[in-house]
Amino acid sequence: MDRRSLLRFTTLAPFGVLGTLSSARGQQHWPQRTVKLIVPLGPGSGADIASRLVADRLSRTWGEPVIVENRPGGDGLVGISAFVGAHDDHVLFVGANTTFAPHPFVHKKLPYDAKRDVIPIAGFSELSIGIAAPTSLNVNALTELVTLARSEPGKLNWGAITAIDDFMFGDFLHGAGLSMSRVPYRDPVSALNDLSEGRIDICLSALALSLPRFHTGKVKVLAVTNPRRSKIAPEVPTVSEAGYSSLTYDPILGLFGPNTMTPDIRHRIANGLQGIAADSGFAARLIPTGQVAVFMPTGQFEEAIDAERLKVAEIARRLGIKPTQ
Repeated sequence: MDRRSLLRFTTLAPFGVLGTLSSARGQQHWPQRTVKLIVPLGPGSGADIASRLVADRLSRTWGEPVIVENRPGGDGLVGISAFVGAHDDHVLFVGANTTFAPHPFVHKKLPYDAKRDVIPIAGFSELSIGIAAPTSLNVNALTELVTLARSEPGKLNWGAITAIDDFMFGDFLHGAGLSMSRVPYRDPVSALNDLSEGRIDICLSALALSLPRFHTGKVKVLAVTNPRRSKIAPEVPTVSEAGYSSLTYDPILGLFGPNTMTPDIRHRIANGLQGIAADSGFAARLIPTGQVAVFMPTGQFEEAIDAERLKVAEIARRLGIKPTQ
């Protein structure tokens, strides 16, 4: 190295060191205050329980309070609006890879742009979704439901909470040539209460919410939409095992940040989630809620979100769904 190159190196090197130290310091000093996790479902839901477990562990890791704020309603739009409107990297959103995909096909105007306003960080749990019927309906499998619905077109009805449930079950009905009436619900508890009393015939919800009614003998869980059987109810087949693989969808809960979030902070949060998902105590606490602890890193989480967008877009095209709200 000649004298001029050496001088240039020694002049620039401190700036490189300072830049590295500045980046590390910025990551080290986050969070600087309370972190809020916005959950778009009410207290007691699977997402709420998992979020509170995550919040407790992240708080201990970071040395700052991490709290959960429930903002249910509007198929997640109430919570998403609060999250996007905060413009704060200390406010995170708890959602699934399935959360955002249906919105453009349901709503003409959205309070957010998923590509512009929301940054996926990482996934931390897989949520089991059950398809349940009242015991009084006398069906024990999806094949029996199809037979009954086909013999009585338009007589049966079904309820669900999220738009992804609407898209997937609607596509299932279309593919099987069935006609069933959809009953909209704002919260899963009301839907499951009506299911238990036989006021609706089918309900799609978090498996953990339907199991207590299953154990009392009021409902029958016909299948789970996930690609694997649930640890909490291993006797319940998957939709693929039941012969309807097109009904498979696998919600992965994760954290999302605002578009202003730096890569360092995103990486720090993802690292925290990776440690939590690997914690056997966390995994054990999730099982009764019908969830499985998983860690889905940023890139893989983004791919899962994009896959859901493509799937939902194809269903919308096939069913002729256009936004009406």
